[in-house]
Amino acid sequence: MDGCRPLSRVARAAPEEWTPVCLVVDIPRLGARVLERPGDARGNVAIFRSGDDRVFALDDRCPHRGGPLSQGIVHGDRVACPLHNWNIELDSGAAIAPDEGCAATYPVRVEDGRVFVALDGI
Repeated sequence: MDGCRPLSRVARAAPEEWTPVCLVVDIPRLGARVLERPGDARGNVAIFRSGDDRVFALDDRCPHRGGPLSQGIVHGDRVACPLHNWNIELDSGAAIAPDEGCAATYPVRVEDGRVFVALDGI
């Protein structure tokens, strides 16, 4: 693992690699929606919507004990893990000090109210 370097800065997805997920309005403000990936060793992806309608995508597991981040409380640009209240930055996936660790992030694009996530090639 190379720290909390966002995957969006590691690899840029070509247009054919964008996966349509849902409409922005399908994600509750300050909430999340889960993109299930059965059989994928990386697990599910949590798609978050901030109070000001920005959208983020992270692995749906806390770097601490694997808690489902999608079930956490979104506040500002962070989500609090429902298991042990670790706070994770939505844009970088980094745990807030004094906690350490990182959840992988994925590039997100919103077009005409539709959310797309780059999952392939990462």
